[in-house]
Amino acid sequence: MDKPVIHFCENNFGFGTDDLAGNLENEDFEIEIDPCMGHCGECAEGPIAVINDVLITADDIDELDAKIRQAAETE
Repeated sequence: MDKPVIHFCENNFGFGTDDLAGNLENEDFEIEIDPCMGHCGECAEGPIAVINDVLITADDIDELDAKIRQAAETE
């Protein structure tokens, strides 16, 4: 089963999403880094990612990691 493409915004890297993206890519997830994903309000508040056009938000990077993995399993 193919894993979904996970999009990260480079403007969100201050929340640690750059490290998370690298870790997931090392685990064979397909990662895309976008200059802006158009979710600026959420992006300024905490770590975010987009999977299959669905925005995933979290309070911290560990929560985002767990939510991404859960979303990837349901694909």
